Amino acid sequence: MNIKDLEKLPNEGAENIPSIERRAFLKAGLAITGVFFGGSVLSLTSTRNAHGALGGMPQANKFPYSPHYSMVMRQNRCIDCERCKEACVKTNSVPSYGFRTTILEINRPAGPGEIDRDFMPVLCNHCNRPPCVRVCPTKATYKDKKTGIVMMDYPKCIGCKTCMAACPYNARYFKEENRAVDKCNFCWDTRINPELAAKGKKVYQDTACVEACPADVRVFGDLADPKSRVYRLVHKQDTVVWVLRPETGALPNVFYMND
Repeated sequence: MNIKDLEKLPNEGAENIPSIERRAFLKAGLAITGVFFGGSVLSLTSTRNAHGALGGMPQANKFPYSPHYSMVMRQNRCIDCERCKEACVKTNSVPSYGFRTTILEINRPAGPGEIDRDFMPVLCNHCNRPPCVRVCPTKATYKDKKTGIVMMDYPKCIGCKTCMAACPYNARYFKEENRAVDKCNFCWDTRINPELAAKGKKVYQDTACVEACPADVRVFGDLADPKSRVYRLVHKQDTVVWVLRPETGALPNVFYMND
């Protein structure tokens, strides 16, 4: 699915950006750093200033969670094979109408009659200040105090969809099968949770989407561990790292870079 297709979908509350205005942004050298699944550009910044979106990274021993689970997207490596989406659907029983992760297509003019096509993997950003948690009336959506993962307590969900409206990334959907909102939880209950090992099940240290990616686009790990790949990538010198919609103040834990 590309941007033109997405523009035809419901906008989830944000104003549509006309195609002519979108082209003007691209010609001005602005990077698209925030996009609704519905196709609306939510945040634009120059590549030069994108690093400021992080607001400064804390030292390794000062992260609020341990482990502090995060994901880095090496966006320029994405080839839109959708194996990540397929693995997520299979591992987490995602219905055909739902999503925990998806890939946006961005077309940029590269010259006379030429177009550069970029792909942007997106999912729940597991924010440090998650608006979805703040607005949930039943505390069905919560931020795990140990790992920082934003999770769902499905029995508590009353289906009011307030969290869906509050999410800056439109990264939630209502799952009809259990009448509750569903979202990415970094495969916590299906692959990562140490409690699975106690039940004799094989435990993986990567999410399903990370393991399935043939181009090593997604890197998952502990941002508080200086030895982890995510830590080394985010702190790599002379590399621009950005987040989606930094202006919301949500402080996301999914980082983007071209490496």
